[in-house]
Amino acid sequence: MSYKNLEIWQLSRELVIDIHQTTLDKLPKFEMYEEGAQIRKSSKSVKSTIVEGYGRRRYKQEFMRFLTYASASNDETADHLDTLFETGSLTDRELYQDLAERLDKLGRKLNLFIKSVEKSHMSEK
Repeated sequence: MSYKNLEIWQLSRELVIDIHQTTLDKLPKFEMYEEGAQIRKSSKSVKSTIVEGYGRRRYKQEFMRFLTYASASNDETADHLDTLFETGSLTDRELYQDLAERLDKLGRKLNLFIKSVEKSHMSEK
C-alpha cells in the first residue's frame, strides 16, 4: 500500500492544487506574496506531513505526531482562507465556501484517522 491510497492524502492533494490555482487566478497581485504564499505553504504542508508520517507508520507514536501536525496545518490553511475572504482579497463566495467545506471535511477525516491509529496502537499493547 502507498500513501497515495489514503483518502486523507487524496483530499489534501486536491486541495493543494485548487488552492494553488485560486491564489494565482482569484487574488490581487499583492496577495500572491503575502497571504497567498502562506495559504499555499500551509496547504502543501498538510499533504507533505501526511506523507512523512506514513513513512514512519511502523512507529505509531511518530505516525500520530505527524498526523497531528497535518491536522494543525489544515487548521492553519482554513484560517488563511478565512482571512483572504474576510479582508476582501478573495471575493468569490462560492469558491470560498467550497474550499472551506473541503478543508473542514479533511480536518474531520484526519481526526478520525488519528483516532483509528491511536486505537490500533492501544490494542497492540
